[in-house]
Amino acid sequence: EKGGYTSSVSRKMGKFEIAEGGTIFLDEIGDMDISLQAKLLRVLQQKSFERLGGTKAVTVNVRVIAATNMDLQEMIRRKQFREDLFYRIRVIHLELPSLKQRREDIPLLVDHLIAKFNRLQGKDIAGISGEVMTRLMGHDFPGNCRELENILEQAFVLCHDSIINLNHLPPELRLAGRSDSGVSRPMSLVDLEKGMIGETLKRCNGNRRQAARELGIDPSTLYRKLKALRIKVPEKDGRSQP
Repeated sequence: EKGGYTSSVSRKMGKFEIAEGGTIFLDEIGDMDISLQAKLLRVLQQKSFERLGGTKAVTVNVRVIAATNMDLQEMIRRKQFREDLFYRIRVIHLELPSLKQRREDIPLLVDHLIAKFNRLQGKDIAGISGEVMTRLMGHDFPGNCRELENILEQAFVLCHDSIINLNHLPPELRLAGRSDSGVSRPMSLVDLEKGMIGETLKRCNGNRRQAARELGIDPSTLYRKLKALRIKVPEKDGRSQP
């Protein structure tokens, strides 16, 4: 509200008020201060709040999506996260694997981020080189998707051509593919594709249709690639079939 705090000269709508009738995304909810957790819980329970400096309750009806990289149950044990808030937001729980566990998503994420940074920075970068993709596919990404985003954002700043190459990557990635002799040994696109298909089949326990869906290709296309690349399909009993 106007006058609710120093320099407040007009009423401003808060995030929940703006999201009325829609969805609000709370990223890294595990970082939220314990006092703010109590306020959030009150809003979720009562579906209303009072503006800072206000006296009237504002009713809100929003869907809340919350995300975190932290173990909230461990934080509850350490008294760092409210148990009542945890169960209030844990209606539908989705656990996303780390980027290291779903490397086949990296090319799709790269395409998305290139389009995003082209739009934000007013550039027209077409893509990344094969060597850059090799480095990204071989990286463990302890920082998950944010690390990939930061890597590409840095590359965009440094790149003045149409293709992002090794020189635009951080040193730890730029040097990752070098042998003891200092000669770069990039993975071929065939080996890269073979590795992606193999990892997906392994995660899908050899289910070819499920693997095809995850790879975003038709089952018939996957069958042709399996034959052409001579990839063995893992079975549930641990054996492999051609």
